[in-house]
Amino acid sequence: MFGREEKVPQNRLTGVQYVILGIFALLAFGLWRLQIIQQEKYETQAQMNRVREVPILAPRGKILDREGRIIVDNYPSFSALLLRDQKQTSFDPDLDGIAAGLHLDPVELRQRVKRLMALPGFNPIFIKYDVTPDELAFIESHRNEYPELDTITVHRRLYPKNGFAAHLIGYVGEVSEEMLNQPQFQFYGVGDIVGQSGVEKYYNDILMGQNGSRRVLVNSRGKEVGELSDKQATPGKQLKLTIDIDLQIAAEEALANKNGAIVAMDPRNGEVLAMVSRPAFDPNAFAVRISRREWNDLVNDPAKPLLNKAIQAQLAPGSVFKIIMSVAGWQEGIAQKLNIHCGGGGTFYGRFFKCWVKSGHGSVNFPKAIFQSCDTYFYTLAERLGIGRIAKYATLLGLGQKTGIDLPQEVSGVMPSEEWKIKNFKQKWFAGETISVGIGQGAVATTPVQLMRAIGAVTSDGVMRRPHVAFPEQLPPQYLQAVNYNEEKDIPLDEQGWMTITDAMADVVNPIGTAPSAHLNGIDFAGKTGSSQTISNMMKAKVANKAAFRDNGWFVGVTPRRNPEIVVAVLVEGGEHGYLAARIAAQVVKAHVEKQRAQKVNVANATPTEKPPESKPAPPKTAGSEAPAAAPAAPDAAKPTPPRASKAAPAEITGVWGGTGGDMHGGRFRFSESGTFQRLVAAPGMEALAAAHGSNAGSVASAAKLPERWQDIPGLLAVITTPSRSSPRK
Repeated sequence: MFGREEKVPQNRLTGVQYVILGIFALLAFGLWRLQIIQQEKYETQAQMNRVREVPILAPRGKILDREGRIIVDNYPSFSALLLRDQKQTSFDPDLDGIAAGLHLDPVELRQRVKRLMALPGFNPIFIKYDVTPDELAFIESHRNEYPELDTITVHRRLYPKNGFAAHLIGYVGEVSEEMLNQPQFQFYGVGDIVGQSGVEKYYNDILMGQNGSRRVLVNSRGKEVGELSDKQATPGKQLKLTIDIDLQIAAEEALANKNGAIVAMDPRNGEVLAMVSRPAFDPNAFAVRISRREWNDLVNDPAKPLLNKAIQAQLAPGSVFKIIMSVAGWQEGIAQKLNIHCGGGGTFYGRFFKCWVKSGHGSVNFPKAIFQSCDTYFYTLAERLGIGRIAKYATLLGLGQKTGIDLPQEVSGVMPSEEWKIKNFKQKWFAGETISVGIGQGAVATTPVQLMRAIGAVTSDGVMRRPHVAFPEQLPPQYLQAVNYNEEKDIPLDEQGWMTITDAMADVVNPIGTAPSAHLNGIDFAGKTGSSQTISNMMKAKVANKAAFRDNGWFVGVTPRRNPEIVVAVLVEGGEHGYLAARIAAQVVKAHVEKQRAQKVNVANATPTEKPPESKPAPPKTAGSEAPAAAPAAPDAAKPTPPRASKAAPAEITGVWGGTGGDMHGGRFRFSESGTFQRLVAAPGMEALAAAHGSNAGSVASAAKLPERWQDIPGLLAVITTPSRSSPRK
């Protein structure tokens, strides 16, 4: 019995063998999975135990003016941040000590860290910007105690002081957690600095460079012990604006502490030369991190300092709108035949509408209606045109729509019409509403930049261009595709109407106009004043603080009066009278003209004069370059000289001429190839100028100074010329 051998059953032995084989298979699979499939993952994790990646933030590109002068620069600064590669779970034990060393509120610091802990681990947590030298010393001396605490060099924005061009330039700010949920910020991270308004926002992709990084070796306590590699940051590109700093300074000083806006543009190409909005803000406050209290103060300020009033203030344009009315009236064949008697107002559709001059303007024709801004005349014109034709020409000239300027948050304004009222109010348009629209009141609402472009188009013979603040040739394709910077619209204008309107605009700043105090000697300055109600007279009579609802003052001016080189729009909130806004515009225009003349003198002085150049006939002047005859010419400006008639095509001229008897005449005329004087058609505006100046026009150019072919004309004393539109208008 004791010697009998017991054997394990074969099936049990087979089962044990399979179990052992399965265990070895699992071990082999695990090794294969660790060493082959997930080799990169675990190698990366192992590397992270000793490698730290520190971001290198790219500086934003500088912003320059049209002459290459720096408007916005950068300055080096340090920011404190928490690197999350060492402590992925919690920083709580260290936060009180860090807050004390960096002069932070511990509660606010904990709240910030808690909010940002949900972000991916490679994103550092910025806890303080622009640290002071003593705070920087604290960080360096506590490297071992707080290995997660580090600093990074940041290039902060340095803006001009006192809010200079603040609304145009805009400001930058940190990408917030809320912004990260928006599609346009999907490639950014918390702590990135991006443009928040103005040029900084519109051209953020150009100004913002690409961040780099630095990979360093750290020990178990997080202390750097070596450097592996670094990827240098790519700075943002410089951006040159069309703004002229000298003109911007003049505009800032002209508006001073008044609330409102100024915008100036070269209507020949759409380049914005200056833009001011008041009250302003200090963008330097945003360059680091604006406090909640400061932000609330700006947002709740009733004067709206964050609003760029040049492109966002939608207000009634007042009498400046009468230029659009004048275009519509002339093009429709009504204004040139319309003569009225103004006795202080008129009755339309059973209601009496007052003129701004209580005693009235007496007999009023078309030019007088413009330079005296007769409300009664334009009430009558509005009645005869109707809202449909008024809206047609206003829309053609860009009112009620965005100009497309390359700045964010531009508004469209309002140009009422029958369709507009039905669409927005489900109501019929009443004929009586048209009367108020005729003087730029009622439902009409425009922005300064819209009025500037519209008046610039009228004085440029109907050529309207898109305003822009950056030179298109420096922009990448995506910007050129999104914005047609060279967009140009051509509104056909009758030649005689164009000249009559622009001549009347020149008289606005003469003694017979509404803004004689804005007259500029030696400068062909023209424009249109306006004042617009903020509330109705009936409502104003009921309020106690009437000063808070004073009329807004408007003026849009150009120089010269036809085919101008600059157009300036001025809005003065509560300014009441348009002539005050005209004085402000005159300061900007004067600064521009004086700079242009000084540059021409400097160029002339720098030109070698070893050999006098051959005498050649003077080329025809561009339309609109004449100055009022009574104004003395500037020393460096040549007196008007009639162009020599071409043999192939005799020069056609609009002007004034006189005989030995002292009688003056005005109109369009030319000289035939044989030198014969030929009058073509009378020009009412020139006839009025002739009557106003009498034989004094002989002081402009004596017969001895006239071209040879003109000296043969019997009795010709002088000529004040304005070439007709046969000259290139663009």
